Amino acid sequence: MAEALHAESNNIPFLKYILEDLTTNGVNGEEYTYALNAVPSPLEQFEILPLIPLNIGNLYFSFTNSSFFMLFTLSLVLLLLYFVTKKGGNLVPNAWQSLVELLYSFVLNLVNEQIAGKVKQKFFPCILVTFTFLLFCNLQGMIPYSFTVTSHFIITLGLSFSIFIGITIVGFQRHGLHFLSFLLPAGVPLPLAPFLVLLELISYCFRALSLGIRLFANMMAGHSLVKILSGFAWTMLCMNEILYFIGDLGPLFIVLALTGLELGVAILQAYVFTILICIYLNDAINLH
Repeated sequence: MAEALHAESNNIPFLKYILEDLTTNGVNGEEYTYALNAVPSPLEQFEILPLIPLNIGNLYFSFTNSSFFMLFTLSLVLLLLYFVTKKGGNLVPNAWQSLVELLYSFVLNLVNEQIAGKVKQKFFPCILVTFTFLLFCNLQGMIPYSFTVTSHFIITLGLSFSIFIGITIVGFQRHGLHFLSFLLPAGVPLPLAPFLVLLELISYCFRALSLGIRLFANMMAGHSLVKILSGFAWTMLCMNEILYFIGDLGPLFIVLALTGLELGVAILQAYVFTILICIYLNDAINLH
């Protein structure tokens, strides 16, 4: 037990000093465990916990906190749209109707600017739902004691790969095998063609991977940084020394600034994810 905790302490300098002090005073394994648990990890907020455990053989079908917050976000979006549009809307829009109209017009302008041709209107509902879902998932993750769904790679990767496969199917439906011509740019010398085809194919497949990684990495890194600095500021604030209390103002203001920055990142990442979908869809439709 002690050896494992000392190995863990090498990655956490503050814990290392605690364990050295405990070793000097002579403690047992249970006290070591208590010391280790006394230092919270900034990654605990991303832990997936089963709310309704369900295992069928070797398959895991438990309803987790991640599932709950995804359903909660989706329900929130659907309820907002339902109550705003159930009577056709008001002639003079209220705050909620203005919000829905703002989201609608924003995504519509984005689609019109990034996708050429009349067929783009067929994909507008899917793009609107994707943007709204990601936006609400990112924003509800800023609420204390909630869960950031988009901070998990498996979720963002599943979403990006699903959209990527759909865009590829659209490309083949619209152009047939001619869709593969985007792998070979015009005017390429014949000896270089095999290398460029392989390079373009790898680049095309990595679009889905980069789309999911970008969203996951930004959300996880931002929330972890806010958690670390918040814990540091709270620790200084709880100390009884006046110098610590005065010194806490710096980290406290940094936490407030980072919270505002993370709020902007939550909105920006939903926008970036959506605009890249539009760009990839435009490439599939118009072979650009």
